[in-house]
Amino acid sequence: MPLGAFKAALMGTAGVSTADVVLLQTQTASDAASVTFTSGIDSTYGEYIFGFYNIHTETDLADLHFQVNVVDGSGYNETITSTVFHARQNEAGDTTALGYITGLDQAQGTAYQQLAENIGNLNDESAAGKLHLFNPSSTTYVKHFISRFNVYNGTDLTADQYNAGYINVTAAIDAISFKVESGNMNGKIKMWGVK
Repeated sequence: MPLGAFKAALMGTAGVSTADVVLLQTQTASDAASVTFTSGIDSTYGEYIFGFYNIHTETDLADLHFQVNVVDGSGYNETITSTVFHARQNEAGDTTALGYITGLDQAQGTAYQQLAENIGNLNDESAAGKLHLFNPSSTTYVKHFISRFNVYNGTDLTADQYNAGYINVTAAIDAISFKVESGNMNGKIKMWGVK
C-alpha cells in the first residue's frame, strides 16, 4: 500500500514520489522470542524502513537487538561495526545524561546489534522507533544502517537512543531478525520499501 506525501515526509523520505514508499509486511509479536523478515528484501527497493510499535518485553530491562543474513546465509551472524549514543531524563527530572555508550557498539562483531536498551516490562512500558537499512541488495558496498528509538526504561526514565553503523559484507542481504536479549516480546513491526 503506497503512503501519501505527508506520511512519506514524516518517515524521512520527503521528495520521493508517493508511490515510492510502500508497506511490504506487518508482523505482530505475541509472546515471541524473535521476529524475522525472510522475504521481500531484494533489489526492488534501495532502502528498507522497519517501524516498531509498542515493543513490550516480558523481562524487565531487556534490550531489543537485530542481525541479518546474506543470501543463502544462516545463523544471523554477519560482521557489524556500529556506534550508539543516547539522551536520558528520569520522571523526577533530577537525573539526565547525554553520551556515547561504549558497551553497546561493535567493532567488527558478529553479535546481534542492540537497538533499544533496558525496556521496562510493566504494563505501560514499551519501546518505539525506526531502523533504516540502506541498499541491502548491493553486491559492491557494505550495508549502512541508522536507527532511532525512544524507550520507557524499566527504571522510570525516557531514553532517546541513536544507533548507526554498517554491516561489513558485500554480499546481498535478504533476511533480518529482531529479538530481545532475554525472554519474549510483544508488539508490532512493519517493513516499508523505499525506491
